[in-house]
Amino acid sequence: MPETIGPTTPESLVEAVYATFPRRIAIARERLGRPMTFAEKVLAAHADDPWGAGSARGVDYADYRPDRVAMQDATAQMALLQFMLAEMPSVAVPTTVHCDHLIQARVGADADMQVALDTNREVYEFLRTVSSKYGIGFWKPGSGIIHQVVLENYAFPGGMMIGTDSHTPNAGGLAMLAIGVGGADAVDVMAGWPYNTRVPKLIGVRLTGTLSGWSAAKDIILKVAGILTVTGGTDAIVQYFGPGAQSISATGRATVCNMGAEIGATCSLFAYDHNTAKYLKATGREAIADLADRHAEHLVDDAEVEADPERFFDRIIEIDLSALEPHLVGPHTPDLARPVSEVAAAAVREGYPTELSAALVGSCTNSSYEDIGRAAHLARQAAARGLRVKTPLMITPGSEQVRATIERDGLLADLEAIGATVLANACGPCIGQWRRDDAPGGPNVIVTSFNRNFPARNDGNKNTLAFIGSPETVVGMALSGRLDGSFLLEFDPPVADDLPARGFDRGASGFAAPAHDPERVTVAVAPESDRLELLEPFPAWDGHDIRGLRVLLKAKGKCTTDHVSPAGKWLTYRGHLAHISRNLFLGAVNAFADAGPGLGVDARDGSIKPLPELALEYKIARIEWIAVGDENYGEGSSREHAAMEPRYMGGRAVLARSFARIAEANLKKQGVLPLTFADPADYDKVRVDDLVDLVDLGGLSAPGSSVHVALRHADGTAEVIAASHTLSDEHIEWFNAGSALNLLASRRRS
Repeated sequence: MPETIGPTTPESLVEAVYATFPRRIAIARERLGRPMTFAEKVLAAHADDPWGAGSARGVDYADYRPDRVAMQDATAQMALLQFMLAEMPSVAVPTTVHCDHLIQARVGADADMQVALDTNREVYEFLRTVSSKYGIGFWKPGSGIIHQVVLENYAFPGGMMIGTDSHTPNAGGLAMLAIGVGGADAVDVMAGWPYNTRVPKLIGVRLTGTLSGWSAAKDIILKVAGILTVTGGTDAIVQYFGPGAQSISATGRATVCNMGAEIGATCSLFAYDHNTAKYLKATGREAIADLADRHAEHLVDDAEVEADPERFFDRIIEIDLSALEPHLVGPHTPDLARPVSEVAAAAVREGYPTELSAALVGSCTNSSYEDIGRAAHLARQAAARGLRVKTPLMITPGSEQVRATIERDGLLADLEAIGATVLANACGPCIGQWRRDDAPGGPNVIVTSFNRNFPARNDGNKNTLAFIGSPETVVGMALSGRLDGSFLLEFDPPVADDLPARGFDRGASGFAAPAHDPERVTVAVAPESDRLELLEPFPAWDGHDIRGLRVLLKAKGKCTTDHVSPAGKWLTYRGHLAHISRNLFLGAVNAFADAGPGLGVDARDGSIKPLPELALEYKIARIEWIAVGDENYGEGSSREHAAMEPRYMGGRAVLARSFARIAEANLKKQGVLPLTFADPADYDKVRVDDLVDLVDLGGLSAPGSSVHVALRHADGTAEVIAASHTLSDEHIEWFNAGSALNLLASRRRS
């Protein structure tokens, strides 16, 4: 049985991983003919072929063997429904499911939790039973946010993990190479297949100096996001190093790595050091810390890397922590970064409302003991002056362990004393699970310590302008009530311990081990359910060119996964493909029907219809279609629904100027062709009433080769444009079979 029978990472697993390091790293070092970065060592130690260490970064593909899989409840439903199709008796690697996404925030922790248990009982029972049957550890609702629970229990230095959530790289704070993926990638690994991905490029961020004053670890990644933008980390590992890295706590590092998802990075990580060991020991994993100490030479850069980093990284970014100011990013994109000192002027210049409508602290990014401690220190200062927040302030603990500890140590009481409301240990408003009864109708401003701020992301209101900062910045602004407040001058800079002096209080246990007799467990899926639906395999490719595709939409500007498959109320249907497909492209702005988001033009009669309705009509009429995208199509979440829904509704390809990494991978997994305009200007050639042919598909070959796309215009003219692709030989097999899962199942049967 996989080692998921207890909530802590078993020493035997870590010991077995470390046993492979010396030989594999030696092979890779010989192949490279040079010293190695820490990231390269972890990749080599988990590669199917460590001799492939010299593969071209950002170009070649490689297979890796992760040590763990982690899934949250919104994505686990579809992932596990797919795993059931693989006909495996149990998972092949340690795997856990965490119930954190389906708890809606409204009035407070206890009431919100009870509503969630009642509302989601059917889904929780499915996840519990399917986990029990297939050897998966199950974390009950209220246990905490997946990434915080993983950091506390499973992450370990030098390990490799994939997770069905884009912020899985949070574990990089504990020196683990952790990658966010779609559910189909997780199914591969759970079924014993390798994880296939491009060999990542390496971006090095050299930190010098020390954080001080109001500056926090969050400000590091906000600064980096401003430098790299939402695309600058695509197909790259971002590794933080240098003398400044030594001063950042393990949970502060996790914050930095977590939000690396917003720059498109494959993952982010810090090397192993005393802060990593300190956190492991504080969370009851002394044996893991001892093992890491004994293998420390493999868990850090070779000495030559620090001396000459330009030789080893594809790009170097320098940040002096001593000069780093508190930052705020937003609105509407996580890479619009400004020092807090410049926000007031920006508000005047851009016409932002200056009165705050809400302030929120927490999420998987910033809900550690240290985060809450710094916020509470500021609250104590305010209470001593008789002050309370001037805007609603909501606090989300990251885990039951954090909640129990901050309650014991009085930090929650400090925050409640200035008017804060404590929410459940869950994602809540960060992912749109916020029933905001006081939502303003017009433009309004919120500040959060979250990671994403796309329009409507948090409260479903496209008029909400969301800004992201550190927890202390958010609390300071809540006390001033204004975006342009001068809180930095009114309070002493906050300070707090990174770990509790009295140790952690684990609180109520939320872990359920898998069954010892799985044959007796029946997976709970009611035939009449409107929330869960067993899957049918997608059809295989028939071997012919794909002709006569209609253009469902031509996305203009950002088309994130929130635009393709919105969250919020649609989280209800994450386990029911037919129902959730009714949200397809609801947030996308169509260049052909830009009266509002989510609209399309029916090529049969020119009428304007909601895109999900149009796609369904096409599906019923057996009309297949193509979607056209702009830059960085699929930015944001790892949700594979943004790939499964187009496939289910008759989409055969997405043709875009460029793709976000996870979105492109998810499309490949589901048998949808992700194609990139060879000339980005050809985007303008696509017309609303075109018939589109994808020709010479029988000759699909190496990544970078061309696919011919014929645009047959309604006026009788035609144009042929070139599109490139990144499909490897294995990806082409997925396409031929109809999906990666189809290929897996066929190989298993044979």
